[in-house]
Amino acid sequence: MANPTYEPRITALLCIDFYNDFPSEGGKLWPLVKDMAQEVNLLNNLRTIVHTAREAGIAIYHVPHHRWKPGNYVNWKYFSRYQLAAGERQAFAKGTWDGTFHDDFPVRDGDIVVTEHWASSGFPNTDLEHQLKRYGKEKSICVGLFAKRLRGSDRAHRHGARLPCHARARRNGRTLARGAVRGAGQRRADLRPRDPDDG
Repeated sequence: MANPTYEPRITALLCIDFYNDFPSEGGKLWPLVKDMAQEVNLLNNLRTIVHTAREAGIAIYHVPHHRWKPGNYVNWKYFSRYQLAAGERQAFAKGTWDGTFHDDFPVRDGDIVVTEHWASSGFPNTDLEHQLKRYGKEKSICVGLFAKRLRGSDRAHRHGARLPCHARARRNGRTLARGAVRGAGQRRADLRPRDPDDG
C-alpha cells in the first residue's frame, strides 16, 4: 500500500490550526515556525493540498485550536506548560486577526468546523471523531504544522490512527497528488476492524 488511493466519499482532509497566528507573517507563533515553513514552502503546499482535495470532492474538516479570551486558565488546577505559554501569548485570540482562519483557507459551504481543541490534538474533548463517523469518513488526511515543538497535526494523526479508520499524516504541507498521496515522511495507520484471530 505504498501509494494508497482515497475514495472521496469516505475521505476527510483535516486542516489543523489554520489560524493566522501560525502560517502568517505577523502571527504571534510565526517566529517559531518561520524557518521551517519557508524551507518546505508550507503555504504553497497547503494551498495545493486543499485545492486538490476540494477538486476531488474530499470533505474539508477545519480542526481549530481554542481561541484565547480573557479568563482562560483562571482557577484551573492543572494545565500544561504548552497551555500556559499559549495563554501568556494570547495565541489565536478570539475576535482578532490572529484567531481568524488564514485568508487562503476560509470555511466554505459544506465544510465541517469541529469544536476547538485546548491542547495539541484535535481529537480529545472535541466532536471530531463524532463528525467523522457521522458523515461516514473512514479515511483521513491530516495537514498542518509538524515542527519539533508544535505538533498539533502529528498528535491528531496519532489519535486518529487509534480509531477504526485509515489515517495519513502530511508533513509540513507536502503535496497531495491526484488520486493518491505521495511524498517523503509519510506514516500510515490502517486500523480498520480486524478479526481477532488474525493476530
